[in-house]
Amino acid sequence: MTTYKLLLEYDGTTYAGWQRQPDRPTIQAALEDALRQIARQSISTISASRTDAGVHALGQVVGFQSDRPFLPHEWTRALNGVLPKTISVRKTEVTADDFHARFDAHGKTYEYRILNQQARPALDRHRVWQIARPLDVNLMREASQHVLGRHDCTSFQGPNAGTKNPVCTIRQIDWSQDGPVIRFTIRADRFLKQMVRALVGTLVEIGHGKRSPDALPAILEARDRREAGFTAPPQGLYLLHVDYKTEGAEG
Repeated sequence: MTTYKLLLEYDGTTYAGWQRQPDRPTIQAALEDALRQIARQSISTISASRTDAGVHALGQVVGFQSDRPFLPHEWTRALNGVLPKTISVRKTEVTADDFHARFDAHGKTYEYRILNQQARPALDRHRVWQIARPLDVNLMREASQHVLGRHDCTSFQGPNAGTKNPVCTIRQIDWSQDGPVIRFTIRADRFLKQMVRALVGTLVEIGHGKRSPDALPAILEARDRREAGFTAPPQGLYLLHVDYKTEGAEG
């Protein structure tokens, strides 16, 4: 039995998230259906991140095992031949037998994209959060520095998460702006459910002058979701990259 690691890109617009659900289209269901079609056997997959409905990925990592004698590039070609056009395998590798896409990850990077203009987008309507009212990016940048480091992030956790450990270490935050497009990039050892979207929603309130940039420490200390801002919509969120301490050998 060989263990493989996939690097996936997908448009999450029409999917109810990563995880398989009854009677709803998901990324996992589409991938496992494609694997079954190719290998003529049921194959289970494990992802690094269980992205929510409408969330996209450029660097999702997925592990699976199979005894079919396919080379990595053959898996890539075969999967891209049968997967929906909204899902693409960027790379396939052979990895260690005990590789676990979720538990072996020691960091993830997400990006959130905002289109700050009055006119609503047509082509990118499912890929950005359009905000008509001008945002003060400098205030948002200043405020976001307060979340760097190790914190209990309960105040930014979505409902019904059931997380036993709410502590996350935020390692890096970057902001960039190209015309009306604002990109917020965040890297951490782990993320809670809807954490990035809750943080972005709070920062947007700061960018609109509804909160002070110095409000973040008190919000974190409260450990109460009601103290933070609203949850930003999913279509602006992208999983960019997953970090691993050791990488498997490419076949």
